[in-house]
Amino acid sequence: MAAHATKRGRRPTLAVWKFASCDGCQLSILDCEDELLDLADVVQIAHFPEATPTVLRGPYDLSLVEGSVTTPDDARRIHQVRAASRRLVTIGACATAGGIQALRNTRDVATLAAAVYPQPDAIAVLDRSTPIRAHVTVDAELRGCPVDKGQVIEVVAALLQERKPRLPSASVCVECKRRGLTCVAVADGIPCLGPVTVAGCGALCPGYGRGCYGCFGPYGSANTGSLAAHLRAEGASAEQVERLYATFNAAAPAFAAEASRQRDTETSA
Repeated sequence: MAAHATKRGRRPTLAVWKFASCDGCQLSILDCEDELLDLADVVQIAHFPEATPTVLRGPYDLSLVEGSVTTPDDARRIHQVRAASRRLVTIGACATAGGIQALRNTRDVATLAAAVYPQPDAIAVLDRSTPIRAHVTVDAELRGCPVDKGQVIEVVAALLQERKPRLPSASVCVECKRRGLTCVAVADGIPCLGPVTVAGCGALCPGYGRGCYGCFGPYGSANTGSLAAHLRAEGASAEQVERLYATFNAAAPAFAAEASRQRDTETSA
């Protein structure tokens, strides 16, 4: 991996930041193992608490951001991260779509806090869990729950080499076909979000005979309504279809809109 040299000839600096998340995407970076060692040879890891206690002051050439904005402090801090970063890439479903915590976006947060915490007034939280791009400009987004480690390496390499990253743009169904997998939806009648979910996982769940859960979120022209109609015709209830769309990428616009339509169907029934 050849890094783009800075004007002073030093190694580019890399920072990894955590917002509201489970740390799974950061663990995916650590899971790169040999690739991470190669990466450390061409960049200086300046801020990555999950991996090293070393913390260097910015500005940083590249920041990777995991997690969504869920608190007033998050909303302030992401602007500080953006100001200190030449390039900023969001990684994972939380950072790119609000994450599973965005399920609260359609509910009253005060009621939820009262049901969970003995002193809800002590909890400083925003009404909505929002992706990073809702607050600052991002240079690239990597989806997934968790993010694919190969995509992380590809984006880091591409940005350091001043080229466009090569990322999947088709649906998970394409990955199934490339692997020669039997369609679990057609052959076994298993509900599957593969037709409306962007590729990137290597068709992991269908490879084990399970339907796609939509971890990588909707792809560009995803026809969520058509898939919902098919699932209903196969016997799924509106509530079941809503729950399919309301998981890891519950706030991704295409999934959120379809979940809302199914919820309205339940209400009017």
